[in-house]
Amino acid sequence: MDRQVKPIPVPAILAAVNGDEDALANLVAHFQRYIRALATRPVKDEYGNEYLYVDEDMRLRLETKLIHSIVTSFKVLPV
Repeated sequence: MDRQVKPIPVPAILAAVNGDEDALANLVAHFQRYIRALATRPVKDEYGNEYLYVDEDMRLRLETKLIHSIVTSFKVLPV
């Protein structure tokens, strides 16, 4: 099952870069699955069983870095 990710419309990106909170929230929501995958860590219990869990601290750090990068240093190149 290959899921196709829909591209983000350019006006939505420009709105997020200009500080629109709704557009920024939509942009972060778009990357939510990827961020959760990056923040997933293995952990072993006392019996040696290994489980995967989402490190919430890492997830929040990645989301914060994404928001900071969009608002401060994201450049849209002219076509």
